[in-house]
Amino acid sequence: MSPEIIRYDPIYQKAVIDLWRKCDLVVPQNDPGEDIQRKLAFQPELFFIAVKDGQVVGSIMVGYDGHRGWLNYVAVLPAYQKRGFGKKLIDKAIDELGKLGCLKVNVQVRRSNPSAVGFYEHLGFKNDNVVGLGLRLK
Repeated sequence: MSPEIIRYDPIYQKAVIDLWRKCDLVVPQNDPGEDIQRKLAFQPELFFIAVKDGQVVGSIMVGYDGHRGWLNYVAVLPAYQKRGFGKKLIDKAIDELGKLGCLKVNVQVRRSNPSAVGFYEHLGFKNDNVVGLGLRLK
C-alpha cells in the first residue's frame, strides 16, 4: 500500500528531520529546523510529506520562482525506497508546479549520490550540462 501525500504540518518536524538524517541530507552548513522554518515562511503550501501507517516515510520541499520549479529535501526512508514512494512525491510536486504555470523543474544532486542521479534519470530528468554555483550568505 502506498503512502498518503499530505502537506507538511509542524507536528511532524522531528520525524522529518530524522528522515533527512537517515537519508544523509543534513549537512553541517544547513540547520534542518531553520530550513523548515524558512519554508514555512515562503510557499508553505509546497512542502509535502509521505505518511504510511502514521510514520513519516518521505518528504519533498518544492519551490517556484515564476520561472522554474525546484525540488529540495527529496527523501524516502531507505527501507521504503524502490517502491514508488519517491515517484509519488515527485508526481505531487510536478502536479502542484503545473497548476502554477511552471514549465521546467530542476533538482540539484550531490555528486556523492549517484543513486539519486539514477532515480531522477529514471523519471525522465536529464543532465542540463550546467554548472551549479552557490554563494553562502551566512
